[in-house]
Amino acid sequence: MKKALLIFFALLPLSLASIGTTVKPASPAPLDHASLWSGIYNELKLDSNGLRKEVFDYAVRGLQKIDFPKSVLSIVDLSQPSNRKRLYVIDLNSHKLLFQTYVAHGRNSGELMAASFSNVASSFQSSLGFYQTLGTYQGKHGLSLQLKGLERGFNDNAFSRAIVMHGADYVCEDFIRRTGRLGRSQGCPAIENGLSKAIIEAIKGGSCLFVFSPDSNYMQKSTFLNYIG
Repeated sequence: MKKALLIFFALLPLSLASIGTTVKPASPAPLDHASLWSGIYNELKLDSNGLRKEVFDYAVRGLQKIDFPKSVLSIVDLSQPSNRKRLYVIDLNSHKLLFQTYVAHGRNSGELMAASFSNVASSFQSSLGFYQTLGTYQGKHGLSLQLKGLERGFNDNAFSRAIVMHGADYVCEDFIRRTGRLGRSQGCPAIENGLSKAIIEAIKGGSCLFVFSPDSNYMQKSTFLNYIG
């Protein structure tokens, strides 16, 4: 009996300690990038600015595949006509829409709407897909931004084709008033002169540029759009 009592009192502190112990709840898992970026879409009310959620979501898929050095996302939404402000430049860190403005497509891609796309030199067509911005140089259009196409078969010839972002006189509202559309480039995503320097400075050096159109060939074969992180 005495032995049993000794065992009981020896175990009692442990029993009391366990009764008084509270289990700290696990910290909630951090939101993944896709959830955070979806929140940015809603926060910036990009739908009211003409950018459909599905286009933004496609851009997010590419962002998950590549670790871009710079947290600025630019979307050229070629599902919109050229007389709409279809270039969106978004700072993902500060949750700001830095620019929304006009951008031209290639002359052989279509007139008001871009409908044909190519990765071939001298095609004068736009190339779809994800790009990484590189450095700048002074060319015949002034300050210009080199681009590296990241999607094989869709835009990986962009650098050799000299597909760059630059300012152009034919990207302006006056041209739209006269013709109903923007002028067209030789395949470059040309932007208006008045904003070209500011936009190029904001996105140069390793940010993501996504040129989108619901082209069936691209939608089916792009490893970026069909990527699951």
